[in-house]
Amino acid sequence: MIRFENVGVRYGSGDEILKDLTFAIEPGSFQFLTGPSGAGKTSLLRLLFLSLQPTRGQISIFDQDASMLTVRQLPSIRRRIGIVFQDFRLLDHLTLYENVALPLRVRGKEETGYRKDVVDLLKWVGLSDRIDAHPSVLSGGEQQRAAIARALIDQPEMLLADEPTGNLDPTLARRLLRLFIELNRNGTSVVIATHDLNLMDQYDARRLVLNEGRLQIYE
Repeated sequence: MIRFENVGVRYGSGDEILKDLTFAIEPGSFQFLTGPSGAGKTSLLRLLFLSLQPTRGQISIFDQDASMLTVRQLPSIRRRIGIVFQDFRLLDHLTLYENVALPLRVRGKEETGYRKDVVDLLKWVGLSDRIDAHPSVLSGGEQQRAAIARALIDQPEMLLADEPTGNLDPTLARRLLRLFIELNRNGTSVVIATHDLNLMDQYDARRLVLNEGRLQIYE
């Protein structure tokens, strides 16, 4: 699905923050991405989402050389990837329902075809009573769950999540992990960036460990 070959990243003229990354994300795989703060986890997620270009090396995604993709091609590639950002990026002028449904609206789908799916997903993440609320009145944990629902609503081929359980209590964190596992069983590749060792210990999955810009893989 995605392959990195000797990828390095630096910002400006500083030292490389990611060094010689060579690995692959296979279709239908599940992995945790972990490492100390400042190790480069968010930068690696941005590379996977094609919102950051490597300084050197090659990235292939869905059998295409990422460096050869045009501006017009990028949106269709990114629609195949769901991503949950740490800052949520919900739109304040839209209701919770409208935020979660937005990826489907952008694709031109009719509401009659997706309303039940949106409502069911919001119920699953515990937000059925907040469906008409705006992000400004939601707690941090509620906003996080809404962002996760939005990333999942279009059944992406790959899901990237940056600390998706950081603002959640342990019970809800386990519930969301079960959702990620179920998505994976249905064919979605999953990459979860997390510091939560307890979360990782709940599921026997591949671990990508970043330390000082270098990657170690534990199968």
